[in-house]
Amino acid sequence: MHPDRRKFLRSLSRTALVLPFADLLALAAQTPQQEPPPKQKIGPIERSYDAKPAAPPPGPKSPIEGTPLGVSFVDVVKGSGLDVETIYGGVNKNKYLLETTGCGLAFYDYDNDGWLDVFMVNGWRLEGFAKGHEPHCRLFKNNRDGTFTDVTKGSGLELRTGWGQACCVGDYDNDGHDDLFVTYYGQNALYHNNGDGTFVDVTERAGLLQAGPKIRWNTGCTWVDYDRDGHLDLFVANYVDFDLKTAPLPEDGPCTYKGIVVACGPPGLPGAKNILYHNNGDGTFTDVSQKSGMWTAIGTYGLSVAASDLDNDGWPDIYVANDSAPATLYLNQKDGTFKDVAIESGAALSAEAKPQAGMGVSIGDYNRSGNLDIVKTNFAGDTDSLYTNLGDGVFEDRTYPSGLGVNTRLLGWGVGFFDMDNDGWLDVLMSNGHVYPEVDLSKADLKYAEHKYLYRNLHNGRFEEVTKQGGPGIMENAPARGCAFGDYDNDGDLDIAVNCINAVPQLLRCDSTLNRSWIKIKLVGVKSNRTGIGSRVLVTAKTVLTADKPLVQMDELRSGGSYFSQNDMRMHFGLDQATKVDLVEIRWLSGQVDQLTNLDVNRLYVIQEGGKILKAETLQPAKKSSNF
Repeated sequence: MHPDRRKFLRSLSRTALVLPFADLLALAAQTPQQEPPPKQKIGPIERSYDAKPAAPPPGPKSPIEGTPLGVSFVDVVKGSGLDVETIYGGVNKNKYLLETTGCGLAFYDYDNDGWLDVFMVNGWRLEGFAKGHEPHCRLFKNNRDGTFTDVTKGSGLELRTGWGQACCVGDYDNDGHDDLFVTYYGQNALYHNNGDGTFVDVTERAGLLQAGPKIRWNTGCTWVDYDRDGHLDLFVANYVDFDLKTAPLPEDGPCTYKGIVVACGPPGLPGAKNILYHNNGDGTFTDVSQKSGMWTAIGTYGLSVAASDLDNDGWPDIYVANDSAPATLYLNQKDGTFKDVAIESGAALSAEAKPQAGMGVSIGDYNRSGNLDIVKTNFAGDTDSLYTNLGDGVFEDRTYPSGLGVNTRLLGWGVGFFDMDNDGWLDVLMSNGHVYPEVDLSKADLKYAEHKYLYRNLHNGRFEEVTKQGGPGIMENAPARGCAFGDYDNDGDLDIAVNCINAVPQLLRCDSTLNRSWIKIKLVGVKSNRTGIGSRVLVTAKTVLTADKPLVQMDELRSGGSYFSQNDMRMHFGLDQATKVDLVEIRWLSGQVDQLTNLDVNRLYVIQEGGKILKAETLQPAKKSSNF
């Protein structure tokens, strides 16, 4: 993009685009202590969007467009040991917004045995539960045969109950064992991983107890070393200042959606403030939310979070998908403070310059430009969003030109850039499910359970929708919320786990006939944080099609993302038909740059900061149990 065009975008965003948000600015100026009046009256919340499905973009056809997909996703949750229902709110009708959000999950190798285990966040119901029957989060150990065993009891993770929301993973004390953070409506929980299959709730000891009488509605989370001191800090998004004692009921508005009376909000409810905790390096944290600039952002109603260096300056930034409001992009100022530049940068609004109801977010370099792009899921009746990074902190909405504007009907939650076919180009999956269970009992042509969206990268800046070709697991309707991506069976392709609301989860195994190469990178920080979160990895490899000009893939290791979920911490790069990896370059947050050459394909490399290969392992695929 010409520099004058970038200046024009910035000046436009500073003037015309910010004028409609006077109400949002006033809302953001509310003090944290301000409480809504009892039985706050709230108007109808009919969410109306005028986005229309777009025809596939014109132009030269990609050579792979319309060709067989070569992969199929099959739901193998039945008999896997994961087929335990997640509880969340009412089944057919909800009184409050709190009952609608659902929760996330994690592909999480908690015992560091090289096999992805699964952590499932769980919820609650308004009427409560009989003693001894309360739902709690669950931890499932991978049996290495496609099945899992529930190992929650005795792990220390079974002691908390409540309205669970998100989870994120990172080694906050650098002891070599990745720890677990879980957000709640109410008090969050930090679990220290003891390395022996057990966890200790260290929330109070770490200084993370909720301050003040107000109940926080904590949502998405991410571990992020924002000051690059080698200790993971913690960012937690917040949704609404919400108290069940004073929250409006559906009939108080009345609050409606397509003529159906539904739970009220978030429009009309006071937006909550996001939280940033600084890691003190001694196992404790300090709340630096206000002085760091978290509370001066225009956006509110925060849901999902992703942290990455979006302007290529070497410092992690934080992006938040906001419901019914512009998204927030906290740009790291390198001095412990952040500045919200989402509107100015072009990553806050729709292509029509309207705020959207953002749910999930994923970050990745889908066009292999060397810049990290953003994909965001939105409410039904609107397109999802693709913001292409132009390289200097400016984004361009390419939802329609990319081909992601062909769908507006379903309501998106979890989302991921992932290379489903190992061709070296990031594809996109979105997990969908309506927010209101009442639509099943209405005359509206809508369903609560919905299928996924799957898009194949065409290598030319565009995507082809391949939902119907993606296999029965993609087309299966489910009330989906969070989803996570990872190779749980160690066969070299990426699988998907989906947490559903008042239903069993989905375990979508990727079955591929393509026989393409790949490499996995697991990072071990020394001066940088031990997990390696925030490190940037570049992989260069020649294929038959790129022998003259090898293409470089780039990604960063992230904590959290999608919708309230955690992906596999082993970084995965598809390599098409490459037989060697020419170069792996790792740029650690400490400033250390390591380069490794001539690596074998189809192997997991565990690499320590400084360039030492701790392990080079050929993974053995899971032995299939009798259930599969």
